[in-house]
Amino acid sequence: MGQIRDIMEKNVITIENDKTAQEAAEIIAEKDISFLVVINDGIPQGVLSESDFVRKIAAADKKSSEVKVSDIMSYKFRSVDPTTTIEDAVQKMLNKNIRRLLVTDNEKLVGVITQTDLASYLRDQLLVDGTIKSISND
Repeated sequence: MGQIRDIMEKNVITIENDKTAQEAAEIIAEKDISFLVVINDGIPQGVLSESDFVRKIAAADKKSSEVKVSDIMSYKFRSVDPTTTIEDAVQKMLNKNIRRLLVTDNEKLVGVITQTDLASYLRDQLLVDGTIKSISND
């Protein structure tokens, strides 16, 4: 099985931790994504997801333009090295019940891998394996 660097998304959308929730929401809407990686001087500090907006802004009836990203982001995030095997990443995500892993190299953000990325990769592998098996049986 390959390594995370082979399938990770390298163009990660980020936001600085001192920006407002309104600015974050605009980026999420514009890019049609479900989360942002929150950084400070290029180092990941946390993750801001759509559910953070619901739980920490909408449910609390706060005004997004007055709330800092650092006040609502999730500080807990999991990361892996680019050389982590895909199998190990899948296992980590399953064991921790998480949807995404940041990919870091010497603490610097170099990519992200999501459940969707892994599902696509595994689907492709099953299709390739099925094709090879079909050809072998012919």
